[in-house]
Formats: sequence, structure tokens, C-alpha cells
Amino acid sequence: MNLKRSIAEYPNFPKKGILFRDFSPILNDPAAMSFVVEEFSKKFHPKDVDVFVGIESRGFITASLLAQKYNKGMVMLRKAGKLPGKTVKISYTIEYGKAVLEIQKNVLKKGERVVICDDLLATGGTAKAGAKLVEKIGAKVAGFAFIIELTDLNGIKEINEYKTVSLVQY
Repeated sequence: MNLKRSIAEYPNFPKKGILFRDFSPILNDPAAMSFVVEEFSKKFHPKDVDVFVGIESRGFITASLLAQKYNKGMVMLRKAGKLPGKTVKISYTIEYGKAVLEIQKNVLKKGERVVICDDLLATGGTAKAGAKLVEKIGAKVAGFAFIIELTDLNGIKEINEYKTVSLVQY
């Protein structure tokens, strides 16, 4: 299946000069969603993953689908102020600004192996922040799962120490 056909493009979003690649049409195509899950399941062995972690908000979808497929748990990495209880936060730079990401302190066990999921790898700032948060609370990053990778932004360099799978490259 050619996923590029299912990815919409929006010029000048969220600001001028950015070409936004949107995976939302995949969600309206059950065959495409199944393909995404099956492709990721070929890359990450169930014995190597304890939990899937989704980065707000599009990463929640992929992480949830994979957690269901693998019969594993799913944890959310969210924007600041969205999670109750004690959290760990990190500030970082994204391709068009600054952001804060947080995770609840008690959602991962020490040593658990996690695959961090998001829709898109651009500059790698969000992914790197997610890895730092996961590791800060004692879990281990088993890899990253992205539907889209923007190769010209070299985000892979920020997370090159981890196994990284992207299904579509631009």
C-alpha cells in the first residue's frame, strides 16, 4: 500500500512557510490503518516492548492501535497542564516554536521498555524530549514509531541512538 496517497498536504500551516503533512485521511481508511499497524508490528517484536507511549495528540492514536495489537498498555505524553497528579516536565524547541511536554511520574515502571509513537518526525525536538522524560522516570526507550518522516529536517540525528521506524519519508 502506498501511504503517501493517503497523506494530505496543507501549505502555510500552522504558519507561513510550513508544508503540513497530515495523516488524518489514513484514519478514515480501515485498510490503511490496518496496514500501518501491520507494518509497525513487523518492526517491533512483542517481547521487546512493554508499553506504547503516545505523544500528544496524534501519537495517541498510533500508540493505542499498537497497544491493542500487542495486548500491552498505552501511556500519554501531554502538553503542560493536561495531566493530573505528579508529573515530570521538559521544555524543548520544535520546528516552529517552543513547547513543554509532561508525563505522570507513576505511569511507567523502572526498566519498562517503551516504544514512543507520533505521527511525524520533523526536527526531532519532541521525540528527544519524549525520550528524556521516559528515561527520567526510569523506563527505557525501545524505539520510536512514526508514520511520516521529513528527512530534510534531519530529526533522526536527535534520536539516532534509538531504533526508529518511519513508514513514509519526504
